[in-house]
Amino acid sequence: MLYVVQFIRGFCMALADSVPGVSGGTIAFLLGFYDQFIGAIDDLLRGNFQKKKEAFFFLLKLGIGWVCGMVLAVLVLTSVFESNIYAISSMFIGFILLAIPIVMKEEKEVLSKKPAGALFAVLGAVIVCAITYFNPVSGGSSMNLEHLDLRLGIYVFLAGAIAISAMVLPGISGSTLLLIMGLYLPVITAIKEILHFDLGAFPTVFIFGCGILVGIFSVVKLIRKALERFRAQTIYLIIGLMLGSVYAVIKGPETLDTPQAALTIDTFSLLFFAIGGAVILGLQLLKDVREA
Repeated sequence: MLYVVQFIRGFCMALADSVPGVSGGTIAFLLGFYDQFIGAIDDLLRGNFQKKKEAFFFLLKLGIGWVCGMVLAVLVLTSVFESNIYAISSMFIGFILLAIPIVMKEEKEVLSKKPAGALFAVLGAVIVCAITYFNPVSGGSSMNLEHLDLRLGIYVFLAGAIAISAMVLPGISGSTLLLIMGLYLPVITAIKEILHFDLGAFPTVFIFGCGILVGIFSVVKLIRKALERFRAQTIYLIIGLMLGSVYAVIKGPETLDTPQAALTIDTFSLLFFAIGGAVILGLQLLKDVREA
């Protein structure tokens, strides 16, 4: 049963990581295994042999579900994402706005002891909004990865490091950051080409993967220490990142390969917003049932 639970956890994380909105870290947080997840990555990188062994098998079970979810998402999403951008954006706003009160409820005791930490929520929201607003790619520019040069390669590498940092941090999705950077569809398309055994996209995926590895080494230890020593401030920052990501999702259509207008009240889908919220509530219910 535990193997099935870990598979479902990884699968849900991958679906969140693969599309702009909520990060896989948020899903781990909502399902109650985020500290274990971060600890396992850190132990795998820096722990003793026993800790490395335990972390490896935990992450392996989680990773099988993640890979299955990511492959399914990549094979399907590239054909539906751009043509259904407003519905998907509405759904992920539902994810985010329903996730925030759940995070606050889960960490109520910690947050109540440090009310001044709410300033970190403001900081988190400002960071995401600023990245989105000053994004040089939004508003019509597209990123072509067919002919990589040194400058573009460095950009893809840094994007991988930044994206994985966001994916393991409960808050803004790494895919949202890729969308902001104009790399979401190009990277997803490159991965899809590899899955179809088209090796022409290998340099892009390899450079992006190297950035991911560097990002993991850099950020996981920092997150673990922050949660241990400054948990309230870190949780407030996470909440702010999530709030700011609503603005990023609203502006996301402007960064597509064929730019579209930002999400408005007219293009907002209440139905998909409700679906997104229902999924988050369902994940929380799954966690409650397991803990009962």
